Amino acid sequence: MKNREVADLFDRIADALEIKGETGFKVVAYRKAARILQDMTEDVETVARDGRLETIPGIGEGLAKKIGEYLETGTMTKYREVMTGVPESLLGLLEIQGLGGKTVHLMNKELGVKDLAGLKRAIADGSLAELYGMGEKKVENIRKSIGTRERVAERISICEAALVADEVIAYLEKAPGISRVSAAGSLRRMKETVGDIDILACGKNGKEIIRYFAHNPNAVRILAEGDTRGSIVVRAGEMERQVDLRIVDESEYGAALLYFTGSKAHNIKLRGLAKDRGLKISEYGVFRGTKRLASREEEDCYRVLRIPWIAPEMREDRGEVEFGLAGRLPRLVETGNIKGDLHVHTRASDGNLSLTEIVDLARKMGYSYVAICDHSQAAKYAHGLAADRLAAEIDEIAALNRTLKGFRVLKGSEVDILADGSLDFPDELLGRLDFVVAAVHSGFKKNVTERMLKALENPHVRTIAHPTGRLISGREGYDVDIDRVIDGAARCGKALELNSYYDRLDLDELNLKKAKEKGVKITIGTDTHFADGLAMMRYGLGIARRAWLEPGDILNCLGADALLGKRSSLS
Repeated sequence: MKNREVADLFDRIADALEIKGETGFKVVAYRKAARILQDMTEDVETVARDGRLETIPGIGEGLAKKIGEYLETGTMTKYREVMTGVPESLLGLLEIQGLGGKTVHLMNKELGVKDLAGLKRAIADGSLAELYGMGEKKVENIRKSIGTRERVAERISICEAALVADEVIAYLEKAPGISRVSAAGSLRRMKETVGDIDILACGKNGKEIIRYFAHNPNAVRILAEGDTRGSIVVRAGEMERQVDLRIVDESEYGAALLYFTGSKAHNIKLRGLAKDRGLKISEYGVFRGTKRLASREEEDCYRVLRIPWIAPEMREDRGEVEFGLAGRLPRLVETGNIKGDLHVHTRASDGNLSLTEIVDLARKMGYSYVAICDHSQAAKYAHGLAADRLAAEIDEIAALNRTLKGFRVLKGSEVDILADGSLDFPDELLGRLDFVVAAVHSGFKKNVTERMLKALENPHVRTIAHPTGRLISGREGYDVDIDRVIDGAARCGKALELNSYYDRLDLDELNLKKAKEKGVKITIGTDTHFADGLAMMRYGLGIARRAWLEPGDILNCLGADALLGKRSSLS
């Protein structure tokens, strides 16, 4: 569906008009048209083909022509016209939480702000706080948003890094003479953001492997091409990312992989342990004097230190070495333990997949169930389902389940927690569902903690979605006391969600550990809206493993019968 694409163009036109100083009917018309298109459940291309664009409330002759032009040509003359004279540096400021087109226009007109540097100066000298409609509190929130975005900009999302590394590794596996290859560094440890994309390999004739690596067809620049090390810049979408490759001898591969996986703190802990045992550990192996005791496999290096192999995700010096020495390492959750995805959207709300398409994709993932959790009616921006539409979806899922063998579609909903803590649907409708995910989507600063605690007390709620509301790329999240929410979940016997969407990964690893300590179960949902989204379970699992979660901590590791049988108590 092109609905969202056209809506985004109209929103962008409204942004540009506001930056230019427009505040009247034109801006309102484009904003309204964008909302209408986002809320439409029918494909705008179908409507245009049938000549019905002007029958859409709020879409007059002028807007209909613009939509038709874009659908036919892929461009919009009005968009190009409005964007003329609007510097990209000003448009970029709209990506900062708390800034809209009107504010950017005022900053530009009254304070001479033209870019991020100018905005920072206006914050520092106090002039932004004096701007009409601002004030100290709003300025502080903008300052925090800038800081968050800049910290993230220095690193790469785990999703982007993993996809780049996957492509490079797949290419390298075809290199002549290569025998082993793996990602290393923070990517292998599955941190939510990654500083560098490091790859380690071994094989015959390292120089030839480096040459093969350097001539990757996706490489846009070669930074280094030596005998054992290479570095290239590859194109990843609209971005360029550096990838570094190191070749080691096969006999030293395990020790090198251990060393280059890190973390630095974990490696320091191992060096101290080795010293206490009269040994020395390095990227070349574990030694007693000049005699090498282990190096080929990571497991060998740990064994010589008298501890079992420690999963890469745990290597942060957070007690993992001590647990290993005591023989108490957890059995971390693995991909094969996951029986289903507990948060998926269809095109009934704001997804682009049908029920049957989701079932086919979930089966390919090896799942035995999937929970359909379309948005509720308050989420109008996401085509939220009114009560009658949800009832119809429940009936549709029931009919589909009667045709399926070895697979079950769970009837669910991502139900908004309203301003007073009540839910967006009545209990009698919620009672027809298998899996209720309660979520905050508005009023991020309005008593969120109490709203979540009240929602947890509802007998039909199974889990709270993305409980802190943060976006890694630049949103601070809700004003929520997450410790109280964790305590509330424990008290009510309810679960909390680990949202696997790569820009959320919410709960994060530290809060997941707190939840585990309080006995709170975790649900993992990809919150997917598109076909590739189900694969983001990979990132949620990575964070779960970093939090030391085991299969018994995660409800997705239960079969459908056991999951549905635990509706009254999830503790």
